[in-house]
Amino acid sequence: MTDPELRAYNIVRFYQSAGIRRRIVRERVTLTVAQLHCTNPETSSRTAKGKVARARTRRVGAWFDGYEER
Repeated sequence: MTDPELRAYNIVRFYQSAGIRRRIVRERVTLTVAQLHCTNPETSSRTAKGKVARARTRRVGAWFDGYEER
């Protein structure tokens, strides 16, 4: 089994609406970078307070950033 830190991950934005496809936010990052990104409150419509994130939520509904191994 390979060390998770040696693997590459994509950070992906997922949307609740079935009509909106998920999109890759960042490619080929380490597990640590992916986890740090996803713990930021601005990476979820439920916890985001920033102007851009709130505008996105009004436009597309619920969303969050997650990660997956490449």
